Amino acid sequence: MDFTAEMIAGLLSGEVIGDKNRTVSSVASIEGGREGALSYCLSQQYEQFVYTTKCSIVLVDEGFEPKSAFLATLIKVKDVGAAVMQLLQLYNAQKPQKTGISPKASVSELATIGQGCYIGDFAVVEAGAKIGAGTKIYPQCYVGDGCSVGENTILYSGVKIYEGCHIGSRCIIHSGAVIGADGFGFMPREDGTFEKIPQIGNVIIEDDVEIGANTCVDRAKTDSTIIRKGVKLDNLVQIAHNVQIGENTVSSAQTGIAGTTKIGRNCILAGQVGIADHVNIGDFVKVGSKTGIDKDVKPGEVRFGYPALPGIQYHRSFAIFRKLPEIDKKLFEMEKTLAALKQND
Repeated sequence: MDFTAEMIAGLLSGEVIGDKNRTVSSVASIEGGREGALSYCLSQQYEQFVYTTKCSIVLVDEGFEPKSAFLATLIKVKDVGAAVMQLLQLYNAQKPQKTGISPKASVSELATIGQGCYIGDFAVVEAGAKIGAGTKIYPQCYVGDGCSVGENTILYSGVKIYEGCHIGSRCIIHSGAVIGADGFGFMPREDGTFEKIPQIGNVIIEDDVEIGANTCVDRAKTDSTIIRKGVKLDNLVQIAHNVQIGENTVSSAQTGIAGTTKIGRNCILAGQVGIADHVNIGDFVKVGSKTGIDKDVKPGEVRFGYPALPGIQYHRSFAIFRKLPEIDKKLFEMEKTLAALKQND
């Protein structure tokens, strides 16, 4: 569907600079762009592309004053980021919605399926599973015995949910994610081999959680591994058995959280963070990328490095670390000078 600059400006309460009848039907980055696409300039870093982009329409801040000629039609808005979010949500809502159960799917007669669900080719829903209204289960997903999935949740292709696990409403779980695989538990024997410890708990994922592709959330040894509402996990994240993650905490890719660790609400874990087992992390904690944490962290603190240090201490230490070669050279010269003085004495 085509949208004119005038239509978009009306939707966003913006001001058109240029041809109000110019149309777009897609969204593109401002660096390359193409005719018929809409783009946006979020900061001065990208202002140079406003003058060269091939996009037909560009959203800019209401205070933007061009420094040279431009070809695109501009729409000035109060908040470019918020405007882009509004347009992307509108664009996403135009996508056709899938419904119905594929004849190639395997759905147990003992499963309960809500109204308006979609279950794709070769998906499997086992006995006792309960699927809420409006939920979409894409091809080749597996929902095990006794699982529950809330309303309007999306399981993209290849998601596996082991038996007895519970997923809330309005969740999004991306392809390849595994929910409820056994926790990593083994008891060493005297002969050097290992005996598997049965993992008889489950996983509980509350409402409005998003889980990235190929992320794994292990079932608890006993009780539950719990992901509270609003949590966002990136791709390739490992959540071990009996972990608890508080509301609205976010984690970037390749983070690993070991067993029985508890993480508070509204925390931010950057990429490749490693957290040891049985650690307690308070609310509103921020952890920098590649940080290793093996001790409790109080609410509101910041951690960097391996082993993790408080933010200010880490940066002060790193400032010294960068100068170690020069410090070592000066120390060597001082030792030589001191040795010569002693010899002269």
